[in-house]
Amino acid sequence: MRAAVKGRADLDFAAICEENLDGVFGYLLYLTGNRAVAEDLAAETFERALRRLKRFDPRRGTARTWLLTLARSTALDHFRSEERRRRREGTYALLEQGVVESDVFGHGYSSALEAALQSLSAGEREVVALRVLLDLDGETAARLLGISPTACSTRLHRALQKLEEKVRDDVRA
Repeated sequence: MRAAVKGRADLDFAAICEENLDGVFGYLLYLTGNRAVAEDLAAETFERALRRLKRFDPRRGTARTWLLTLARSTALDHFRSEERRRRREGTYALLEQGVVESDVFGHGYSSALEAALQSLSAGEREVVALRVLLDLDGETAARLLGISPTACSTRLHRALQKLEEKVRDDVRA
């Protein structure tokens, strides 16, 4: 039995979380490329959502959009923190050696598609994740990325063109 959040009888936080858990986790897995980190960030995202539930206004967007916005900011905070940690500890050598996590979102696709996805910029991969994998509409994805719907559409179009060209080239080779 789910209880509505105190003071917000119209919102069922447990139902919102249950309904959006897979999408938030998948998005974070795509951004981080690491299942354990994505799980931690998903938990942090839902903790933030619970603390900020009073600020959620369903008239401004869906719960899904709100949660994905929180997930994105949680991931960006994580990336900034990791960057500072790496600088402090001097671990950039790992990047130079080409050490890469193997638990990457999209694992299981053809090697040509996986290579093509990795060749995209972070912004291009993110718009593909939002529009194609999570099936968000252009306006919602644009709002989440902090760009105009036109810029979002253009970025998606260019990313998909790059993917198509890269996969086609890899198949021919």
